[in-house]
Amino acid sequence: MNTAEFTYSLQEAIGNLKPAAYKLTKNTEEANDLLQETYLRAYDQKNKFLKGSNLNAWIYTIMKNIFINNYQRMVRRKTFLDTTELQFFVNNPGREEKKRDTYYESLTGSELRKALKKLNKDQRVPFIMHFTGYKYYEIAESLQIPLGTVKTRIRNARKNLQVYLKEYQYN
Repeated sequence: MNTAEFTYSLQEAIGNLKPAAYKLTKNTEEANDLLQETYLRAYDQKNKFLKGSNLNAWIYTIMKNIFINNYQRMVRRKTFLDTTELQFFVNNPGREEKKRDTYYESLTGSELRKALKKLNKDQRVPFIMHFTGYKYYEIAESLQIPLGTVKTRIRNARKNLQVYLKEYQYN
C-alpha cells in the first residue's frame, strides 16, 4: 500500500472512529483531539501496519492506547503520596477553584489518621485495604467475610469519614 492509499484509508477509518472516541472521552472537543492524535500516531507508524491486516482494528487499538496513556498521565499528575506512617495515596480532583484548594491544603495526614481511628475496626480495616488497592473479593477472602459485607462496611466507612471530616467538604 503506497502512502497515498494509506492516507486515504486512514482518513476514512478515522472518520468511522468518531463515535468510539466520543464514548471514551464523553466530550466532543476531547474526542476530536483524540482522533487527531490517533491520526498522527498512525501516520507516523504506517511502516508498522501489515498489509492485509484490519486497518480499523489497528487504528482503534492505537486510539484506545493513547486514551489510556493520557488518562494515566492525568491521574499521576493529580496523585501525591502522603509520607506519613500509613502512606495514603490521595487524588486531588484538580479543580482550580481557590476555595476548594484551601480545603485540601488544610487537611493533614494526622487529621485523616484521627478520622480513620474513629472508625470501628470492622469498617477501618476493609476501608484501608480497599483504599490501598485491594479489590472487594480480595478483601472478602483475606478477612473471611462475605463480599456484600465488605461492600457495606466500606460504604459505611466512607459515610462516617464524610461526617468526621465535614469541615473539609466543599459544597
